[in-house]
Amino acid sequence: MFTLKTPAKINWFLSVLGKREDGYHEISSLMQGISLYDELTFEHSEGIEIRTDADIPLEENLVYKAAVLLKEEFSVSKGAAITLRKEIPVSAGLGGGSSDAACALSGLNRLWELGLKDEELIKLGGMMGSDVPFFFMAPMAAVRGRGEIVTKLEALNRHIVVIVKPAIGVSTKWAYSEISRMLPELTKRDNNIKLFCHALERQDFKSIALMMQNDLELPVMREFQLIGEIKGRLLALGAEASLMSGSGPTVFGVFSGRKKAEEAVEAMRPYWSRVVETLTASDEL
Repeated sequence: MFTLKTPAKINWFLSVLGKREDGYHEISSLMQGISLYDELTFEHSEGIEIRTDADIPLEENLVYKAAVLLKEEFSVSKGAAITLRKEIPVSAGLGGGSSDAACALSGLNRLWELGLKDEELIKLGGMMGSDVPFFFMAPMAAVRGRGEIVTKLEALNRHIVVIVKPAIGVSTKWAYSEISRMLPELTKRDNNIKLFCHALERQDFKSIALMMQNDLELPVMREFQLIGEIKGRLLALGAEASLMSGSGPTVFGVFSGRKKAEEAVEAMRPYWSRVVETLTASDEL
């Protein structure tokens, strides 16, 4: 038996560059892991058994899907019992399900002694969802294509971040379908990842704020004005910059000090909120 922890992520920026022939959207994003984790415990079993306190139907649980995929792809005769303890909110734009799927693939690769390399696990992860490949390259990576082209980057400095999740649901599929209709309205901007990383290293908050952009905010904020209100409140509470993560509804604010961040969390009640830090190379799991 062994336990692995797997992090949530934020998108420093997310550009939607157009729709692909395969139906997915071409994106460019800079993702970084944060200090909010789910835990997966693995042990041998005759069949595939998933234990969790999360309200996720088995057929929709990405940990279960990962186990079934790996078992079928490599004709594994063994089973596994996986206990999933959730701390990352579900359907939040923080990549919790994708992170769990990547961790499940890595953990079962170890439990079943398959000897698969990261490249093989990334390919399997890409079959499960667009964000899954990133978590094999965490804590920070540039992500392109539909999410399957991942370039690992060196994360040197920690940043204090407040994450706020309102009690609304945003469908990722809906957000991307809406952005397809709005693409002509978007300012075509594909961020220079090297410049963004330099700004993060220098803690140049002015440049970070200028470069932070999430194209999916446009349709989501039109439908849910609350997203914009939360961004405004975080900025008023001292955030240097604020952005919606992924397809939302979680909004994060970057703070220069922990005291202000903790005060912001208190002020944002009753919304679910946390003070976290971005992960660096020393935090690799």
